[in-house]
Amino acid sequence: MAQMGFYFDMTACIGCKTCQVACRDRNSLYDAGEIFRRVDTYETGTYPATRCYTLSDSCNHCAMPACLAVCPEGAISKDGESGIVLIDEEACIGCKSCISACPYGEPVFREGLGKVYKCDSCLSLRIKDELPSCVQACPQRTLDFGDLEALQAAYGSGSGALVSETPMLPSADQTVPSLLIRESDAVG
Repeated sequence: MAQMGFYFDMTACIGCKTCQVACRDRNSLYDAGEIFRRVDTYETGTYPATRCYTLSDSCNHCAMPACLAVCPEGAISKDGESGIVLIDEEACIGCKSCISACPYGEPVFREGLGKVYKCDSCLSLRIKDELPSCVQACPQRTLDFGDLEALQAAYGSGSGALVSETPMLPSADQTVPSLLIRESDAVG
């Protein structure tokens, strides 16, 4: 089984949140708190020597998803072909166990629907051989999506190694996120 995931180039991200807006639009996320891709900016250092960096984050489609392990209805699964973590909306009872279990805080309870949803890497677009909306929308081309080995081969050379965890994310040991990040030297 291939493991699909996201690549994020923190060194080139300008924090414009276009990926976040594209995701919200694609998934009709209009209520407060409903967001599948989150863009946050962090500041390091002390005045006058401060630096900023941005992280764009969504479901990491983990190799060992904590959300899957706790779902009492079996509504969460890993796709056998792509390794993407999916929620069966019909089977979800809205218990929120997956929200509590996810160390990244990614599943979202949609109040109006009474169920939990999350990034599915724009499966409906990918079936048509298109990239997820967040990747398509990024003006700086800081995001990509695909097979992790192919992403590592495409982006792994050059300055700085690719990492799967940063100081602002939880340890990758328990879940093994399918995420490759070119980390900014401002992270510290």
